[in-house]
Amino acid sequence: MVKVRQDAWSHEDDLLLAETVLRHIREGSTQLKAFDEVGDHLNRTSAACGFRWNAEIRKKYDQAIDLAKRQRKEKKRALAKQQKVATTTAPTFTREEHQLPAPASSLVVEEEEFETVAMEAPEYADTAVYQEEVPVVSFDHIIRSLKELKRQTQSANQSQSHIKQIEEENQQLQNENNQLQNKLRKMEKQYVMIQEDYQVLMQVMDRARKMIAFDEDEQFSSKPAFRMEKNGNLEQVAR
Repeated sequence: MVKVRQDAWSHEDDLLLAETVLRHIREGSTQLKAFDEVGDHLNRTSAACGFRWNAEIRKKYDQAIDLAKRQRKEKKRALAKQQKVATTTAPTFTREEHQLPAPASSLVVEEEEFETVAMEAPEYADTAVYQEEVPVVSFDHIIRSLKELKRQTQSANQSQSHIKQIEEENQQLQNENNQLQNKLRKMEKQYVMIQEDYQVLMQVMDRARKMIAFDEDEQFSSKPAFRMEKNGNLEQVAR
């Protein structure tokens, strides 16, 4: 049967998923089987159920998970003790005579030894025996990750383009600054030349003014001077 996709998870769906997973843990089953059971009940895929459990629900049931694991271990120990008592009270027969399989006590011992090793290495117990803690990644998570990567790439490209544009503008401003400095140096040289020409011009004008004044004095001194006598006649005065 084709399962129809449903995006919205209700509170009842989350509660059903949590109860089913905890029950499978107590019974010694795997989380994958729990996801399959919930997926069949809710018409969802097991991958969607696993993603919902790992992403949203699991962190709310940490204490319940630990309690379910302890109940699972206690149940296994009780079952092993019952099997051990049953084997000690039952009549003993040899396998060669009756062609029976290995006694259950040996299986119980092996199971207890394996459980002891798992308890000593808790970081491997759930993954090696019951294959719990299996990360489940959905297509939606992959698509969101790819979109986020694309957005970050575009943002990085835009930042690089903006940095390149700023560098080009900075280079253009440096070129304009160099041109203005060259113009300033030329204008300073021209100003110095104008000052020198002005000084020369002032010296020439001063010399011309002095020469004009000297000529006027000479002309004035070369003119004849006259005086009027008592009888009204003019008489030239010698200088």
